[in-house]
Amino acid sequence: MKFRYYSFKLAGIMILVFLAQVIFKEYGFTEFFVLNGAALENLQVWRFFSSIFLHGGLGHLAYNLFALVLFGSILETLIGGKKFLWVFFIMGVLANIVSVNFYSSSLGASGAIFGVIGALVFVKPMQVVWAFGLPMPIFIAGILWGIGDVMGAIGFLVGNPISNTGNIEHLSGMFFGLLFGAMFKKKRVRKSKNKFVIDESSVRKWERGWLD
Repeated sequence: MKFRYYSFKLAGIMILVFLAQVIFKEYGFTEFFVLNGAALENLQVWRFFSSIFLHGGLGHLAYNLFALVLFGSILETLIGGKKFLWVFFIMGVLANIVSVNFYSSSLGASGAIFGVIGALVFVKPMQVVWAFGLPMPIFIAGILWGIGDVMGAIGFLVGNPISNTGNIEHLSGMFFGLLFGAMFKKKRVRKSKNKFVIDESSVRKWERGWLD
Protein backbone atom coordinates (compact mmCIF):
# COMPACT_ATOMS: atom_id res chain seq x y z
CA MET A 1 0.00 0.00 0.00
CA LYS A 2 1.73 3.15 -1.22
CA PHE A 3 1.21 6.80 -0.30
CA ARG A 4 1.23 8.67 -3.60
CA TYR A 5 0.46 12.16 -2.26
CA TYR A 6 -2.82 12.42 -4.18
CA SER A 7 -4.16 14.72 -1.48
CA PHE A 8 -1.32 17.18 -2.20
CA LYS A 9 -1.92 16.91 -5.96
CA LEU A 10 -5.63 17.64 -5.47
CA ALA A 11 -4.69 20.65 -3.35
CA GLY A 12 -2.45 21.90 -6.16
CA ILE A 13 -5.27 21.54 -8.70
CA MET A 14 -7.59 23.52 -6.43
CA ILE A 15 -5.07 26.34 -6.21
CA LEU A 16 -4.81 26.46 -10.01
CA VAL A 17 -8.59 26.44 -10.38
CA PHE A 18 -8.91 29.27 -7.86
CA LEU A 19 -6.41 31.32 -9.86
CA ALA A 20 -8.52 30.65 -12.96
CA GLN A 21 -11.59 31.84 -11.03
CA VAL A 22 -9.82 35.12 -10.27
CA ILE A 23 -8.27 35.64 -13.71
CA PHE A 24 -11.37 34.70 -15.72
CA LYS A 25 -13.94 36.08 -13.31
CA GLU A 26 -15.46 38.45 -15.86
CA TYR A 27 -15.83 35.61 -18.36
CA GLY A 28 -18.15 33.65 -16.07
CA PHE A 29 -15.66 30.89 -15.23
CA THR A 30 -17.12 30.18 -11.78
CA GLU A 31 -20.73 30.45 -12.98
CA PHE A 32 -20.11 27.80 -15.66
CA PHE A 33 -18.78 25.21 -13.17
CA VAL A 34 -20.59 26.03 -9.90
CA LEU A 35 -23.29 23.66 -8.65
CA ASN A 36 -26.76 25.13 -9.10
CA GLY A 37 -30.21 24.25 -10.40
CA ALA A 38 -28.90 23.93 -13.96
CA ALA A 39 -27.27 20.64 -12.94
CA LEU A 40 -30.76 19.11 -12.77
CA GLU A 41 -32.91 21.37 -14.92
CA ASN A 42 -30.56 21.43 -17.93
CA LEU A 43 -28.78 18.14 -17.19
CA GLN A 44 -25.44 19.92 -16.75
CA VAL A 45 -24.16 17.00 -14.71
CA TRP A 46 -20.51 18.10 -14.81
CA ARG A 47 -21.37 20.64 -12.13
CA PHE A 48 -21.64 17.87 -9.52
CA PHE A 49 -17.96 17.17 -10.14
CA SER A 50 -16.48 20.53 -11.17
CA SER A 51 -17.89 22.48 -8.21
CA ILE A 52 -15.70 20.41 -5.88
CA PHE A 53 -12.65 22.33 -7.13
CA LEU A 54 -14.19 25.81 -6.89
CA HIS A 55 -13.98 28.07 -3.83
CA GLY A 56 -15.70 31.25 -2.74
CA GLY A 57 -12.65 33.09 -1.48
CA LEU A 58 -9.09 32.81 -0.23
CA GLY A 59 -10.18 31.91 3.31
CA HIS A 60 -12.52 29.21 2.04
CA LEU A 61 -9.73 27.79 -0.11
CA ALA A 62 -7.12 27.88 2.68
CA TYR A 63 -9.41 26.11 5.16
CA ASN A 64 -10.25 23.33 2.71
CA LEU A 65 -6.64 22.90 1.59
CA PHE A 66 -5.52 22.49 5.19
CA ALA A 67 -8.24 19.90 5.90
CA LEU A 68 -7.61 18.05 2.64
CA VAL A 69 -3.86 17.77 3.14
CA LEU A 70 -4.19 16.82 6.82
CA PHE A 71 -7.02 14.28 6.74
CA GLY A 72 -6.51 13.21 3.16
CA SER A 73 -2.87 12.28 3.66
CA ILE A 74 -3.73 10.25 6.77
CA LEU A 75 -6.49 8.29 5.02
CA GLU A 76 -4.32 7.83 1.94
CA THR A 77 -1.56 6.18 3.95
CA LEU A 78 -4.10 3.81 5.52
CA ILE A 79 -6.10 2.65 2.49
CA GLY A 80 -3.86 3.56 -0.46
CA GLY A 81 -3.94 6.30 -3.09
CA LYS A 82 -6.51 4.81 -5.48
CA LYS A 83 -9.07 4.04 -2.77
CA PHE A 84 -8.53 7.52 -1.35
CA LEU A 85 -9.35 9.08 -4.73
CA TRP A 86 -12.52 6.99 -4.97
CA VAL A 87 -13.56 8.18 -1.51
CA PHE A 88 -12.83 11.81 -2.30
CA PHE A 89 -14.66 12.02 -5.61
CA ILE A 90 -17.59 9.68 -4.91
CA MET A 91 -18.32 11.24 -1.52
CA GLY A 92 -18.00 14.71 -3.01
CA VAL A 93 -20.43 13.97 -5.85
CA LEU A 94 -22.92 12.22 -3.56
CA ALA A 95 -22.83 15.14 -1.13
CA ASN A 96 -23.48 17.51 -4.05
CA ILE A 97 -26.42 15.41 -5.25
CA VAL A 98 -27.99 15.90 -1.82
CA SER A 99 -27.08 19.58 -1.38
CA VAL A 100 -28.40 20.69 -4.80
CA ASN A 101 -31.89 20.03 -3.45
CA PHE A 102 -31.41 22.55 -0.63
CA TYR A 103 -29.10 25.32 -1.86
CA SER A 104 -29.55 27.59 -4.87
CA SER A 105 -25.81 27.29 -5.52
CA SER A 106 -22.81 25.77 -3.80
CA LEU A 107 -19.12 25.23 -4.38
CA GLY A 108 -16.11 23.85 -2.57
CA ALA A 109 -14.52 20.57 -1.55
CA SER A 110 -16.16 20.43 1.88
CA GLY A 111 -18.51 17.56 1.04
CA ALA A 112 -15.63 15.46 -0.29
CA ILE A 113 -13.41 16.35 2.68
CA PHE A 114 -16.11 15.43 5.20
CA GLY A 115 -16.46 12.17 3.30
CA VAL A 116 -12.75 11.59 3.91
CA ILE A 117 -13.22 12.44 7.60
CA GLY A 118 -16.19 10.06 7.86
CA ALA A 119 -14.20 7.22 6.32
CA LEU A 120 -11.25 7.95 8.61
CA VAL A 121 -13.54 7.84 11.68
CA PHE A 122 -14.36 4.20 10.87
CA VAL A 123 -11.01 3.08 9.49
CA LYS A 124 -8.93 4.45 12.40
CA PRO A 125 -11.15 6.08 15.05
CA MET A 126 -8.34 6.63 17.56
CA GLN A 127 -6.13 8.50 15.09
CA VAL A 128 -5.10 11.70 16.89
CA VAL A 129 -5.69 14.89 14.90
CA TRP A 130 -5.53 18.59 15.68
CA ALA A 131 -9.03 20.04 15.90
CA PHE A 132 -10.62 22.95 17.79
CA GLY A 133 -7.15 23.93 18.95
CA LEU A 134 -6.57 20.61 20.71
CA PRO A 135 -5.21 17.15 19.86
CA MET A 136 -8.00 14.57 20.00
CA PRO A 137 -9.07 11.24 18.45
CA ILE A 138 -10.65 11.66 15.03
CA PHE A 139 -13.95 10.12 16.17
CA ILE A 140 -14.33 12.79 18.87
CA ALA A 141 -13.56 15.55 16.37
CA GLY A 142 -16.05 13.98 13.95
CA ILE A 143 -18.80 13.98 16.58
CA LEU A 144 -18.15 17.63 17.44
CA TRP A 145 -18.15 18.68 13.77
CA GLY A 146 -21.30 16.66 13.24
CA ILE A 147 -23.09 18.39 16.13
CA GLY A 148 -22.08 21.79 14.79
CA ASP A 149 -23.35 20.94 11.32
CA VAL A 150 -26.63 19.53 12.64
CA MET A 151 -27.24 22.81 14.47
CA GLY A 152 -26.34 24.77 11.35
CA ALA A 153 -28.59 22.60 9.16
CA ILE A 154 -31.54 23.04 11.55
CA GLY A 155 -31.03 26.81 11.50
CA PHE A 156 -31.00 26.78 7.69
CA LEU A 157 -34.11 24.61 7.41
CA VAL A 158 -36.14 26.79 9.80
CA GLY A 159 -35.12 29.93 7.94
CA ASN A 160 -32.59 31.23 10.46
CA PRO A 161 -29.18 30.28 9.03
CA ILE A 162 -26.19 30.76 11.31
CA SER A 163 -23.86 31.32 8.34
CA ASN A 164 -23.58 30.56 4.63
CA THR A 165 -21.83 27.26 5.38
CA GLY A 166 -23.19 24.23 3.52
CA ASN A 167 -23.93 22.21 6.65
CA ILE A 168 -26.20 19.77 4.82
CA GLU A 169 -23.43 19.12 2.33
CA HIS A 170 -21.00 18.45 5.20
CA LEU A 171 -23.39 16.03 6.89
CA SER A 172 -24.10 14.23 3.61
CA GLY A 173 -20.40 13.81 2.87
CA MET A 174 -19.70 12.52 6.38
CA PHE A 175 -22.64 10.11 6.21
CA PHE A 176 -21.48 8.56 2.94
CA GLY A 177 -17.90 8.52 4.21
CA LEU A 178 -18.99 6.60 7.31
CA LEU A 179 -20.73 4.05 5.09
CA PHE A 180 -17.58 3.57 3.03
CA GLY A 181 -15.43 3.31 6.15
CA ALA A 182 -17.74 0.66 7.61
CA MET A 183 -17.65 -1.40 4.40
CA PHE A 184 -13.89 -1.07 4.07
CA LYS A 185 -13.28 -2.10 7.68
CA LYS A 186 -15.65 -5.07 7.37
CA LYS A 187 -13.85 -6.20 4.22
CA ARG A 188 -10.46 -5.96 5.95
CA VAL A 189 -11.73 -8.03 8.89
CA ARG A 190 -13.08 -10.68 6.51
CA LYS A 191 -9.73 -10.87 4.72
CA SER A 192 -7.80 -11.19 7.96
CA LYS A 193 -10.00 -14.14 8.99
CA ASN A 194 -9.22 -15.94 5.74
CA LYS A 195 -5.45 -15.66 6.10
CA PHE A 196 -3.50 -18.93 5.96
CA VAL A 197 -1.64 -19.31 9.26
CA ILE A 198 1.09 -21.87 9.91
CA ASP A 199 1.42 -22.67 13.60
CA GLU A 200 4.70 -23.60 15.27
CA SER A 201 3.75 -27.26 15.86
CA SER A 202 3.24 -27.78 12.12
CA VAL A 203 6.67 -26.32 11.38
CA ARG A 204 8.31 -28.58 13.98
CA LYS A 205 6.59 -31.65 12.53
CA TRP A 206 7.79 -30.71 9.03
CA GLU A 207 11.35 -30.28 10.35
CA ARG A 208 11.36 -33.70 12.01
CA GLY A 209 10.06 -35.38 8.88
CA TRP A 210 12.45 -33.78 6.39
CA LEU A 211 15.51 -32.59 8.25
CA ASP A 212 16.24 -35.46 10.67
